[in-house]
Amino acid sequence: MNERRDGGGSGFNGYSMDSFLVHGLPDDAFWEYGHHVIPPLTASTTFRLDSVERGHQGFLDFTRPDASERPGEHPIYIYDRVAEPTVALLEHSMMIAERGSSATAFGSGMAAISAALGVSVQTGGHVVSHRMIYGCTFSLLKNWLPRHGIDVTFADLRSLAELAAAIRPETRVVYFETPANPTLELIDVAAVAKLVAERNEARDEAERIRVIVDNTFATPLCQRPLEHGADVVVQSLTKNVMGFGTDMGGMLVARDTALHADVRLYRKDYGGVLSPRGAWAILVYGLPSLRVRTRSQVENCFAIARFLEARPEVCRVSYPGLPSHPEHELAVRQMTDFQGRPCYGSMLYFELAGDPESQARRTRRFIDHLAAHAYTITLAVSLGQLKTLVEAPGLMTHSSYDACEAAAAGMSPGGVRLALGIEDPGDLMRDLEAAFSALEP
Repeated sequence: MNERRDGGGSGFNGYSMDSFLVHGLPDDAFWEYGHHVIPPLTASTTFRLDSVERGHQGFLDFTRPDASERPGEHPIYIYDRVAEPTVALLEHSMMIAERGSSATAFGSGMAAISAALGVSVQTGGHVVSHRMIYGCTFSLLKNWLPRHGIDVTFADLRSLAELAAAIRPETRVVYFETPANPTLELIDVAAVAKLVAERNEARDEAERIRVIVDNTFATPLCQRPLEHGADVVVQSLTKNVMGFGTDMGGMLVARDTALHADVRLYRKDYGGVLSPRGAWAILVYGLPSLRVRTRSQVENCFAIARFLEARPEVCRVSYPGLPSHPEHELAVRQMTDFQGRPCYGSMLYFELAGDPESQARRTRRFIDHLAAHAYTITLAVSLGQLKTLVEAPGLMTHSSYDACEAAAAGMSPGGVRLALGIEDPGDLMRDLEAAFSALEP
């Protein structure tokens, strides 16, 4: 393939990552498609085999990270759930974008998260997680891992002292999102990785702790946790990477290949595969447009964040690009694009003023007004789309947190999550202004 992956903004043979996300590899070992302008889409769930020996070799190869690197040979494909060329093209592109050595696609972000945890911690093990995470991930850690004999501690991982105190001999995973969903707290990936590396010095390989980071909010365009020392990055491709709200997907990218075989076996046996059609849409529409979509969304975020900071109805605005954000200096260092320029993402979180009871009531009224009257803002879950979406996380996506857990994690019942699209910012302000005017004094 004559591929060279450099530091900085290089994606392929010295060309920028921005160009690589549009064009991909001109000659990929996963499939000969040098004469296609658009990557091909397979439509077969099973593949013809020339011999039993070839089938046997295919089952041996699918867990090998170097299976596509035999000179003059393409991978042996057997069955869609095992491996498939269109999905493989997406995996390779995301591996390069995230600066990893191994990548595996899944049918959803939650499937990727489940696999990362499933291959990293077993019965009797322990996970340390940041206190504020996506509601479904919180439910997975709170409700399901304990059924498998895995204990979980929730802590504020912005504090290294709190993280250090939470780690036990049986700890196998430190898990967090940065920015955190929905409050946009930032965690210093390099500092956490350094602390974990120090703890791992006294541990055998089988007992090592892995740092797993959910990069959904930032995407590799705005942040690459593996470059800062994380072991594994997971994300929902459904959101910003796809960008159009039409296809679901998840991705797991690892800094090395130690977990590759286990991850591939996990996907095969648990069945959380990404369809070729979903992978194709992300390859053809999502990745090539990621930069231009994100740049427009970031501009809108700045405009709306400043607008909200000036509103008397709002008591708190959280956006990493604002100097008022508690971890703004960390964002400047950690949230950068492939050229090293700050890139703070497309998510906003803000809270309406008032006591907790009135906050919740006013938030319902505010968002319901947007749902009924706004043209440019849609009440819907998810994020990263061309259209601006609004929701009340404490009452919707994060309802798996009870009131005490939400308060401990720093999430207000009056919180509003705004996922910015690419509309005209003046029109967004017009719809927000009308919703503010509908609130009682």
